[in-house]
Amino acid sequence: MESFHLQQLISDMNINWTPVFAATVCGTGAFILFWKWRNNQKIQKKILNARKRRENSLQLAEKAVQQFKIQNPDFESSSIVSLSLSELTGKLEDGSLQPDAVLHAFMEKALEVNKSLNCGTEILMESVAQLKEINTQKKGLLYGVPISIKDNVGYKGHDSSCGVVGMLDQPAVVDSVVVTVLKKQGAIPFIKTNIPQGLLNYDCSNPIYGQTLNPRNLQKTPGGSSGGEGALIGGGGSILGFGTDIGGSIRIPAAFCGICGFKPTSKRLSGQGISSCVKGQKSVLSSIGPLARDVESVALCMRALLCQDMFTLDPTVPPIPFNQKVYESSEPLRIGYYENDGFQQPSPSMARVFRETKALLEKAGHTLVPFPPLRLYEVFHEFAFKGVMADGGATLFSHLKSGPIDSCLRDQALLLRIPGFVKKFLSVVVKPVFPRLSASLNATGGVGSIEELWRHHVNIEEYIDEVIAEWRRLNVDVLLCPMLGPAYNFHYCGRLTSALSYTSLYNLLNFPAGAVAVSTVTEEDEAQLSQYKGVFGDVWDKLFVKAVKDGVGLPVAVQCVSLPWQDEMCLRFMREVEKLTANN
Repeated sequence: MESFHLQQLISDMNINWTPVFAATVCGTGAFILFWKWRNNQKIQKKILNARKRRENSLQLAEKAVQQFKIQNPDFESSSIVSLSLSELTGKLEDGSLQPDAVLHAFMEKALEVNKSLNCGTEILMESVAQLKEINTQKKGLLYGVPISIKDNVGYKGHDSSCGVVGMLDQPAVVDSVVVTVLKKQGAIPFIKTNIPQGLLNYDCSNPIYGQTLNPRNLQKTPGGSSGGEGALIGGGGSILGFGTDIGGSIRIPAAFCGICGFKPTSKRLSGQGISSCVKGQKSVLSSIGPLARDVESVALCMRALLCQDMFTLDPTVPPIPFNQKVYESSEPLRIGYYENDGFQQPSPSMARVFRETKALLEKAGHTLVPFPPLRLYEVFHEFAFKGVMADGGATLFSHLKSGPIDSCLRDQALLLRIPGFVKKFLSVVVKPVFPRLSASLNATGGVGSIEELWRHHVNIEEYIDEVIAEWRRLNVDVLLCPMLGPAYNFHYCGRLTSALSYTSLYNLLNFPAGAVAVSTVTEEDEAQLSQYKGVFGDVWDKLFVKAVKDGVGLPVAVQCVSLPWQDEMCLRFMREVEKLTANN
């Protein structure tokens, strides 16, 4: 009744409501436009402030280096930065080199490398202050060694942006556990390095800090997501660094940049204080691990970290010290292998390097046993890809939409924007002509319920058991397989998730895995790309050829794998591969 009287009253007022409605609509539209403009202004201000912080840190570092040179006229950095880690630690230990000279040498080199590669996000000037503490406590396996850390590794007072605007201006309150233990071992973190936006990409570009370049070829990506680490170490600006790996993010930059990278068993090193854009995802496990110029450096780093400080600071890390005896063993190995995973045909250089390494291992007295991946097509899509995208990509996209989308992520972002029911429909439509895209679309739709998620976890557990059972049936110690490469041309990583089959499998299985650069692309490798057909002959196979073309002279690696918690066995195998290929 009251509603009727109100309508009658409005009617009796004889007001023409059309312009009133139009004004309201226009006002609302203007408000939305103003809100969008204002929000964009805030985003741009955040980005500008982050860039200013970086520039300021670079200027302070340059001043520190110049001042050190004035105070030490005989200082010459090239003789320091060219040392291996074992040589460097030896000279620091016997006193023939001092930590301040070493820090300023690597700071100078990092500044030089960053100018050409854009690999750093911030110089950690606290490193200069840390020298005083180092000089009063001359201890630790990494005493006086400057190290680099990936952007998402927590360092007190500094952002871990993950390349997204929404995570800027949130500096870490305390150091991550890994950084704390590194400091206790005498190491000096001195620079943070660049990453791709959101981390779930194997390029290295974001709207805040821009594109990082490959030290071996400026027209190529260094890989990702630990691409800043790969570029800086590959360019000589760091001797030891730390990245994270959820699908190949340590191993790919190591392979693309011609260095060594190791993904430990997840939880072998503490993940406390490490930032992510997919926190809560438990199907595919991430690991933090080292990158360096050689395997011995990686092993020394693991030996330093696997100490009581690590186990006390993070009680969830199993108290398993580094097993030096396993690492140094020279017993012949029984090695499983596969040259082609049946999902992504290796590039000609990948296949050639794999065959050469296999032959060298056989010649050295090791036994090689065929061990192809089990059910990889199903596992890659339904277990690995769907596991990371279990929420349909909602968590990742919530971070990406906080700012502009980087060009290397546009294809992924477009896929994330598509509603789940549309993905399911498109999956059915394209299946007859593009089955891999169909499976990918279906996987990115995520899981539909908690019940389905639990079943998904059970399927992964059963698959791990299946692989371990086959491993034991074949009685192998380690596994040799191809490593993705060579480094891509720009803007292909986000369009070629299919090529991650060689690396992401070992995140799903939680097997330790490492990349060892063993050769370079030849003219013959390049010529053979014209005959490359791929396993499926689809659009992704054609894109892969375009991604890796013009790669002559670029590094090519192989991948070494072992069972969970047998990280020292994996490193021992990597050392054997490195030794045999170096002598070849």
